[in-house]
Amino acid sequence: MTKVQAGALAGLNAFITGATGGLGRALSRAFWSAGANLLLSGRSKDRLQQLGHGLPAREGQTLHLVECDLAVPDGAAALVAGVRERWKRLDVLVNNAGILGPVGPLWENEWDAWTAAMMLNLMVPVQLCRSLIPLMSRGGSVINISGGGATSPRPYFSAYGSAKAALVRFSETLAVETAPLGIRVNCIAPGIMRTRMVEQVVEVGATLAGAQEHRKAQEVLETGGTPPETPAELAVLLASERGKAITGKLLSAAWDAWTDLPEHADDLSKSDVYTLRRIVPSDRGMKWGKK
Repeated sequence: MTKVQAGALAGLNAFITGATGGLGRALSRAFWSAGANLLLSGRSKDRLQQLGHGLPAREGQTLHLVECDLAVPDGAAALVAGVRERWKRLDVLVNNAGILGPVGPLWENEWDAWTAAMMLNLMVPVQLCRSLIPLMSRGGSVINISGGGATSPRPYFSAYGSAKAALVRFSETLAVETAPLGIRVNCIAPGIMRTRMVEQVVEVGATLAGAQEHRKAQEVLETGGTPPETPAELAVLLASERGKAITGKLLSAAWDAWTDLPEHADDLSKSDVYTLRRIVPSDRGMKWGKK
């Protein structure tokens, strides 16, 4: 595991949603250690204050805590207003807030719960990007947290998986649109962490979650999964000057050799590695399927 470089984000204004969850806390600590000014949002005022008290005072850095429920219809709009009220310039947007949504076969899912998961996991990040990118007047970095189901089917988690897959393709598209503005957009697959989401998978049981997913979640709770500090350090890299040439990528914090990516930035820019693509027969050495 790498260590957050002190001063890597000095003077930058970074906004992190879902700051009080397991990954959110790690992101907040990593960005604060790297010297960023922070605006942290979460649903619980008490947990936000607890998080804020745990960040050591640093000369020249500012910290804002904003209580906001992004699951309510006007939550994202209220949060955008809060950001604009405090800052005239935004350098980093980290869309981390998310929910697991309903678990089980699609036809047994409650429809309102399914659409609510799509809204928070996909539409809210899109809305925040749309509203806040105009504040990135001197370039910046958007980091969207992806997850299980984005790159392969995740049965019994159709809302979560579909939203995360769409979020990755949205990020790839937005990366092209914002390139002339000097803004880069990337996704992070953080890995399976010991978080509330994993606890929920265990709680719903193997019948709804599927035996493999349930067993995997139990193992993470018992032995530990990806440390949340790992994806947090990747996020700092992508937000920093070292990551300025990396955009339009989906990076796995747990499996990809991302610490050396800045040295391969030129090759990355010319390649479709770390992106979502359709596989055709010739990609697998098959000669059929061509006209």
